[in-house]
Amino acid sequence: MPIHIRYRRLPHWRLDGATYFVTWRLHRLQRPLTPAERTLVVSVLRHFDNTRFVLHALVVMDDHVHAIVTPLAGWALGHVLHSWKSYSANQLQRATRRRGPLWQIDSYDRIIRSSRDLAEKIAYIRRNPCHRWPGLLEYPWLWWKKRG
Repeated sequence: MPIHIRYRRLPHWRLDGATYFVTWRLHRLQRPLTPAERTLVVSVLRHFDNTRFVLHALVVMDDHVHAIVTPLAGWALGHVLHSWKSYSANQLQRATRRRGPLWQIDSYDRIIRSSRDLAEKIAYIRRNPCHRWPGLLEYPWLWWKKRG
């Protein structure tokens, strides 16, 4: 399995069958996402779970998104990310008065290297809202697959 490296502003390592921890942010000129907008983004991210990709965990914060995803055969990570960012931006622009680019062009991604690494990244995602807002008891825009 060859490893491919692509560049925009950041290097992006690609490996067939890999699971990735990905992060992207709102464009610097956009205001934070409202609760309704976060709900829409969660819906977009979960829509093709187990069809185009396997989604392991996600959190949609007011200014960024974290997800752990394994693209399925025929779906490169770049295509999955593009569809998430493009479709969510389009839907948010239709539903609100947002104009201009919604998301920053580049995203951060990292290949998950082991089951321990996966567990650590899921824990990171689960803790993310409490780091931002200490004392938070519930966060509706957080989701992960429960492991048996």
